[in-house]
Amino acid sequence: MTNVTAGLEASQDPRVGRTRAHVLGHARRLLSAEGPDAVTYSELAARARVTRQTLYRHWPTREALYVDLVLEQSMNGLPDDSGTPEQIVGRFLCRLRDDMDDPAQAGPLVALIGLADHEPTSHSALRQLVISVCDALNALLEPSGHRVSPDDYARLCGPVIFQRFIAREPVTDQFLGMLVATWAAGAPHAADQPTESPSSTRGTPQQEGQ
Repeated sequence: MTNVTAGLEASQDPRVGRTRAHVLGHARRLLSAEGPDAVTYSELAARARVTRQTLYRHWPTREALYVDLVLEQSMNGLPDDSGTPEQIVGRFLCRLRDDMDDPAQAGPLVALIGLADHEPTSHSALRQLVISVCDALNALLEPSGHRVSPDDYARLCGPVIFQRFIAREPVTDQFLGMLVATWAAGAPHAADQPTESPSSTRGTPQQEGQ
């Protein structure tokens, strides 16, 4: 179990899940309203009416809290596996765009990116987060035999984040359609080449040529 997914798996206990959801809701609102500097465990404990010990038990570091905030939204926002691979990836990008337009959803990711510049643990957490979401997207694409490689993931999501936060331009449906079309034109098929998970922890079954 990775550090990124440990929190979500722990939330399978209903009581733990309710506590985590309650705290994450307060953390998301605090981050959205007042920014990363306001998210201290003292302030969050007071708002959520839990002890600081409870917070540290669930999230030993602040980046662990941010990872859970981002991962919770990312996993909840995954599309279903119906339709063509292009439609699945297109719905994924539409949800990413919508999240980036919502300060409550974008705030944790922006904060984690900022921390990653000078905190190695944040950098590692951010990479694990990308791996988890990419793996989940590939699970949806698996029935079609297509996949999104780590480089594909960067080429799909990077322009959306650049357009939203650096260029400060609208991310239009046409823009997303162009990204999907570019991916589809060179999308690897699982049966055509050996692949590995971005985490390099497990291989993708290969079909040997006759």
